[in-house]
Amino acid sequence: MSNERLLSSRKKTVGAKQTLKAIERGQAKAVYVAQDADRYVIEPILQLSSSKGIPIIKVDTMQSLGKACHIEVGCAVAAIIEE
Repeated sequence: MSNERLLSSRKKTVGAKQTLKAIERGQAKAVYVAQDADRYVIEPILQLSSSKGIPIIKVDTMQSLGKACHIEVGCAVAAIIEE
C-alpha cells in the first residue's frame, strides 16, 4: 500500500463529498479508495476519476486510509490536491 504520497502531501481532501468536488474542479492529482468502503459511495468517484484520467490507488481498509489522512475514524476516499 502506497500511503507515503498521501501522508506527505501538503493538501488533500478527505471524504466522498470533498473528493468528488475536487475531481469535478480538476484539482485532484490522485484518488485513494478503500476497498472495504460501500460501493454506492465510491462508484461515482471511481467513474469520474477514470473518465478524467486521474490515477486511482486502492487501499485495503477504511481504517488505514483514515490513519493516512490523520483522522481517528475510517475514510472511504481521499484525494491529493497539492503535493
